[in-house]
Amino acid sequence: MRAITFPGDRQVEIIEMPDPTPGPLDAVIEIKASGMCGSDLIYYRRPVGTPMSEKFQYQSGPLIAGHEPCGVIVALGSAVPESFGRVGDRVMVHHYSGCSACSLCRSGWQQLCQEAPSRTYGNNDHGCHAHYFKVPAMTLVPLPDTLSFAAGAAISCGTGTAYGALRRLALSGNETIAIFGQGPVGLAGTQLARAMGARVIALDINADRLRRAIEFGADHVINPAQDDPVSAIKDLTRGYGADSSMDSSGSGPGRIAAIRCLKVWGKTCFVGEGGELKVDVSPDLLRRQITVMGSWTFSTIIQAECAQFIADKKVDADAVFTDYWQLDQAEEAYRLFDKQTTGKGVFLI
Repeated sequence: MRAITFPGDRQVEIIEMPDPTPGPLDAVIEIKASGMCGSDLIYYRRPVGTPMSEKFQYQSGPLIAGHEPCGVIVALGSAVPESFGRVGDRVMVHHYSGCSACSLCRSGWQQLCQEAPSRTYGNNDHGCHAHYFKVPAMTLVPLPDTLSFAAGAAISCGTGTAYGALRRLALSGNETIAIFGQGPVGLAGTQLARAMGARVIALDINADRLRRAIEFGADHVINPAQDDPVSAIKDLTRGYGADSSMDSSGSGPGRIAAIRCLKVWGKTCFVGEGGELKVDVSPDLLRRQITVMGSWTFSTIIQAECAQFIADKKVDADAVFTDYWQLDQAEEAYRLFDKQTTGKGVFLI
């Protein structure tokens, strides 16, 4: 099979690799859609000769990139229970695996496993930018028949991450939420929050992203480069502030504003990776009873719930993608994605 790898220094190489065969508890997926994620650029941009990850690498030689898989089961190991799936089933994959036996793994939170170094596909183990993908069968998540494979790829990372954060916030339809950063995760958050009935205030410093946020259902948009975001949000909420906020920008100013824009008893959830946060604890948190939480992607159970919510509410999850590619276009696809001037891309295989 052909597969995409990142040698480093913004290079892409398409290599030939053997088709995978399942172990007793594994499944092999024929990939139909494999999404491109902003975190891929960390590995794409790294210097030649450096490892893909600081974690232990589970495979020798080049690692296959990509961690937003969706496809069809084509082979199952001899010991896989039928409840995990059958050949021909349409499935997504939870893109981590742990020890598989601890309480966190068994509840679907394999990325939080404390018993063994976790595998993160496309990072320290083979990913899904390829024709086939071998994974532990317990990481399979059903794809509703009404959803496209591209939608399944979106749910397998960015859209699922947004849903997981909104679920942590326990967002309700009578609330106002401010969503900082309107990249793919933020846009999905805007789209899903609107489908949940909430009033959505979308923020970004990029005018094109704000335009897309309106298309995705935002009730109001704010450009923090032009207007003070906290004041603008309070103007839109009769001076009280938003009920909740989500930061997908990963920026210090965005995170501070996500806290300060809240009303008393408000809640904020951070999903943007990296960086630091410095707050004035008394006025920013204690004296307004503010809750600050983080959310790292989702569990298998929440991934399945997200997919069913999207199917039931007829949310156009495919809309998050602006660019569709074939595997042999990978060099062009990542060169464009690296500029971060467009939206999200997906390989259809």
